[in-house]
Amino acid sequence: MKTKTSKIIYWSGAIFMSLWFGASGFFELTKNPVVWDITRQLGYPPHFIYILGVFKLSGIAVLLLPNRLLRLKEWVFAGMFFDIIFAFFSKIAVLGFPATIDAIVAFTVLSITYLMYRKIYPPKLIFEEI
Repeated sequence: MKTKTSKIIYWSGAIFMSLWFGASGFFELTKNPVVWDITRQLGYPPHFIYILGVFKLSGIAVLLLPNRLLRLKEWVFAGMFFDIIFAFFSKIAVLGFPATIDAIVAFTVLSITYLMYRKIYPPKLIFEEI
């Protein structure tokens, strides 16, 4: 696969995940009843919902910066993976498998995006950034 194709796939995935996590973070911070009801139903306390919202919006700000903060982007990807995995298992335990479809889609898109990120920015480049 050519570098141009990898970049197109990466940026498409990064924008999709930014919209996904941006909407989620916004709804968590603005106390959207649907998001808050589901999150409370899963057993998470209110202060945790606010923290998630702040971290999600901060993460997408880093993710959308081109060619900067590459090492921090690794942490953003890790945080997104943890969020999706925890959401998947929380939903499967409380709401059942049909409620996990969004987590499966997000995990798939994020995995492909991260693979393209690693192809565009190999570890040597990331750790020599500073």
